[in-house]
Amino acid sequence: MKYHFIAIGGSAMHNLAIALKLKGNEVTGSDDEIFEPAKGRLAKYGILPDSIGWNPDKIDASVDAVILGMHAREDNPELLKAKELGIRIFSYPEFLYEQSKDKIRIVVGGSHGKTTITSMIIHVLQQNGIDCDYMVGAQLAGFEVMVKLSDEAKIMVIEGDEYLTSPIDRRPKFHLYKPTVGIISGIAWDHVNVFPTFDIYVKQFEIFANMIPQNGRFIYCSDDPVLKELSEKITNTQKSPYGPYPYFIKDGVTYLESPTEPTPLLIFGRHNLCNLNAARLACAEVGVSDENFFKAIATFKGASKRLELVDKSDKCAVYKDFAHSPSKLKATVEAVREQFPDRKLVACMELHTFSSLTRKFLAEYSGAMDMADEAIVYFDPHAIALKKLPSIDSQMVFDAFGRQDLEVYSESNLLNDRLLCKIEEKSVFLLMSSGNFGGINVDELAKKIVSLQA
Repeated sequence: MKYHFIAIGGSAMHNLAIALKLKGNEVTGSDDEIFEPAKGRLAKYGILPDSIGWNPDKIDASVDAVILGMHAREDNPELLKAKELGIRIFSYPEFLYEQSKDKIRIVVGGSHGKTTITSMIIHVLQQNGIDCDYMVGAQLAGFEVMVKLSDEAKIMVIEGDEYLTSPIDRRPKFHLYKPTVGIISGIAWDHVNVFPTFDIYVKQFEIFANMIPQNGRFIYCSDDPVLKELSEKITNTQKSPYGPYPYFIKDGVTYLESPTEPTPLLIFGRHNLCNLNAARLACAEVGVSDENFFKAIATFKGASKRLELVDKSDKCAVYKDFAHSPSKLKATVEAVREQFPDRKLVACMELHTFSSLTRKFLAEYSGAMDMADEAIVYFDPHAIALKKLPSIDSQMVFDAFGRQDLEVYSESNLLNDRLLCKIEEKSVFLLMSSGNFGGINVDELAKKIVSLQA
């Protein structure tokens, strides 16, 4: 088969393109911008476009199907050409369903924790020799491609994003996967540009849960009051509520209170113990015993940029995390505080997403960084201009977080200098963003922070 990707540079799109190439298909693509790591990975597999931009000449009768990314627009010239020629057009969620419609589909939804839960399930299944296909939104250690499609696997594990499917399909992505086992990790308002009220946002999760068949399973976090209320409306399937799996912390290590003996983990944080419990329940649906689950999860290192340790010494540790929404931010800060109660916690986050840079939404961040000893927020006025949003200023950010000692920066060089500060006691730095702090190399910065604390 020959597939052409419109907007091939996206995180999920380029992984799907590589997965199809690895299956022996012919793959081409286009995009008006492609950044690393997608650029290098596409080049490695010989499917990096030879030029940037859209070229309708790439669309002809030899193309069996077009896969359309969200980054493209409705008037994209390649899309118009494909329609004109009657070529079948898929969004990547549609295509993933088409490839997995005869499999057990474990779909992980929620405002936070999706990537981690999906990654945990994949890790445990592989450790137990259970073949599965998958799609996950972050790079995992030991995995070359984050999409796997095969004819042999009977299970597919999918990270179910609630954002829109494509420029010509305004449904949330996770509505297209039709889960056999559906997980919702929690609900906290996000994507305000698409879901203008919280009620509209919540409704998308209710629709998702109602798609689970009678012989399926709805796994949901009962710690979340909104989700607990939603679960009462779901009557068409079996339900499994969960909270954090029982755990304790000793000498800086988190242990599961498993039935036989405590299981040491490489991850930490109450929210991650909730994620772990969701993964345990999902794995049980495909035959993994608790004993085998615990053995496998003990070696799980976490997904990329999800409380990822960047560098450390005896006196200092630096973690980076994808946290950007208020609920993710709060959970991540609290996790590090719990794990390192005797260390000075310096937490720095970037307002980067459409929602976080919206004046109305800023108030949702109130109290989100209260557990940190020092709290720092960065925003980039240039990013706001590119998103064509009304400008915000430092005072608005300061007022929104509700913390009198909050530090706010809008210049990356000043932020960089601020983070390179000497701390006399043991410390932990937490750098949180879905962006890059205005071009700062976080890995290099972390090494400098650690060396400075020596």
